Amino acid sequence: MGVWLIFLVVFSIHAHAANVCSETEVQGPYGAQLSGVARIADTAKPAVSLARLVFNADKSVAGYSSVNFDGLLLGNPVTGTFEIKSDCTMSWSLQDDSGGFQHFSGIISPGGNRVQFQQADPDTGQHGVMQRTADACTAVDFRPRYSFTLSGATIRRVLNANADGTFTTADGPGTFTVDSDCIVHIEFGDIKLRGILVNKGAEILAIQIDPGKTVSARFTAQ
Repeated sequence: MGVWLIFLVVFSIHAHAANVCSETEVQGPYGAQLSGVARIADTAKPAVSLARLVFNADKSVAGYSSVNFDGLLLGNPVTGTFEIKSDCTMSWSLQDDSGGFQHFSGIISPGGNRVQFQQADPDTGQHGVMQRTADACTAVDFRPRYSFTLSGATIRRVLNANADGTFTTADGPGTFTVDSDCIVHIEFGDIKLRGILVNKGAEILAIQIDPGKTVSARFTAQ
């Protein structure tokens, strides 16, 4: 095989393997979880956040975000714009009702169901994941069994859910409720979590909302 032919074969393989995205790759509602360092009033503190964002065909974004900033829970509606490039990179900016802006950039997975992203503003070190969620949810979307971890913990816990909104874990019993927008409220022991059902309920992205806590959580259906 000649050198030129080899080059064409290799080029063809790489071109076929490269991800290509359309401007509509990410549309509809998504759940986003972010953790790292945030800056408010020129003070950098650990932060975790949870958001439900809707990406519209006109490249606008709307939703709301809950941020646990150094143990202080803040919540705001947000609006903004986004852009998707053909190489599956994505950027978006959000403005809250106080007028503050935040900027993000990420990479879209094939099919647009998942976006790995980071905050692009100076002096921030937050990384996160965004996954597609449903237009609406009910309690039946909460799976019967999840494994989960809390940030900073090495032990993976297991949650066994019942149809009446209760569940059991090794740490004791708990309760859960599911809002129509797929936001879930989970309580057990002295832990209160706010999360969002993503990936058809197969996963839950969550943050702890107790005062003084800056903790994120991930749930995976078993």
